[in-house]
Amino acid sequence: MTRKIVIDPVTRVEGHGKVTIQLDDAGQVTQSRLHIVEFRGFERFVQGRPYWEAPVLVQRLCGICPVSHHLAAAKAMDVVVGAGTGAGLTPTAEKIRRLMHYGQIFQSHSLHFFHLASPDLLFGYDADPATRNVIGVALANRELATQAILMRKYGQEVIAATAGKKIHGTGAIPGGVNKCLAVEERDRLLKGAGGPLNADQMIAWAQGALAFFKDYHKKHKDFIDGFSKFPSNHLSLVRQDGALDLYHGVLRAVDAEGRRILDDVDCQDYLRHFREEVKSWSYMKFPYLKQLGPEKGWYRVGPLARLNVADFIPTPLAQEEFAAFKAATNGKPNDMCLHAHWARLIETLHAAENMRDLLLDPDVLGTDLATKGARQPEGVGIIEAPRGTLFHHYAVGEDDLITMANLIVSTTNNNEPMNRAVGCVARALLTGAKEITEGMLNAVEVAIRAYDPCLSCATHAYGQMPLEVSLFDSEGQLVSKKRKPV
Repeated sequence: MTRKIVIDPVTRVEGHGKVTIQLDDAGQVTQSRLHIVEFRGFERFVQGRPYWEAPVLVQRLCGICPVSHHLAAAKAMDVVVGAGTGAGLTPTAEKIRRLMHYGQIFQSHSLHFFHLASPDLLFGYDADPATRNVIGVALANRELATQAILMRKYGQEVIAATAGKKIHGTGAIPGGVNKCLAVEERDRLLKGAGGPLNADQMIAWAQGALAFFKDYHKKHKDFIDGFSKFPSNHLSLVRQDGALDLYHGVLRAVDAEGRRILDDVDCQDYLRHFREEVKSWSYMKFPYLKQLGPEKGWYRVGPLARLNVADFIPTPLAQEEFAAFKAATNGKPNDMCLHAHWARLIETLHAAENMRDLLLDPDVLGTDLATKGARQPEGVGIIEAPRGTLFHHYAVGEDDLITMANLIVSTTNNNEPMNRAVGCVARALLTGAKEITEGMLNAVEVAIRAYDPCLSCATHAYGQMPLEVSLFDSEGQLVSKKRKPV
């Protein structure tokens, strides 16, 4: 005899999903699930298409993080055209791609923290929904809201300069890029045009965002540290020397104690180490490390995981913040869900530093844009998207047509952790509750939002979806339903 709570859809995330929570007669949570109810078919869509179309085609997965798919596919096709796995590109090609990627990281992290996550921090997860949104943020803290908009705008300007367009650009091609920066573009991004959109201002604002979060943490330490806390494995790319590298590297995973369980694996060998489980109640798969199996081999990806896996950050200001972040857990992996925001803002600062350094590098003005070598039948491209490790794997026939595609997106990698986060919050807040409030349900969403999921990358929805919450009694009868139209 149970009652069932449904949150459909989850709000303030990219894409659509729903949550179901089962409670028994004693009010104990017996089951919680994050359901992805739409179907994604891009692995099939790209089959039969020429391989050079892949970097442009697959980024239609998403309008929020298209650069990540664009670059992951381009990296896979670098291998196919014989350009190697990163070091084989020309200096200009690699640095233009990195600049594009850090522009994407910067704008996406800014969007998530200020527009999607900050309303819960500024007003509380149980505040009035009419206030708990980005408009409420703008009314309560105009300066913060303005900075958020301009930070995202700057990142998009970097993308436009390197990819040709802010959304769904064409800058990366198999073996390199199709454009460098003009001197005017470089100077505009580096110095601005008499306004705040310049590289140094972005660094300063990223530092300000970190200061805002750390001040909030001091005042709400119990909430930030105790909300949805559970041990897990962590996965990310790292540079060969263990540094944080969001564009290229080897695959490393650590367990909840920091012990390595995947030791700097070449990306081309990922299939030897990863598997995906299918469950009947979700279209999104559940990846895991093969050696540990599905019960113990699941892992987190994204900013929190990356800072748990990396040994250091190779930009000075972000490294200072990284040291403070690691000290908070005495060097052990951080398993506190809301500390993902802290990690995300450290990466925002790291991206700002990288953009400035790349803009000062004369190679971004170079004209040696692409290279190639002996054709290969398949290639793997892995990149650290804003939301975590992103896998693109393609096989190409002798006729240049794609014969196989396997995409494991960041949100798919975080499927099991998000489900565990839902259960953690549901058990803490809903167990024994006589009344289920909107604030309690939003707290469940807060846990999901900490992962910055992009459900549109993992799935594809059709049409528009309203917000609907249904409450059932212990006999499965509908007690009440609230519906908010789109």
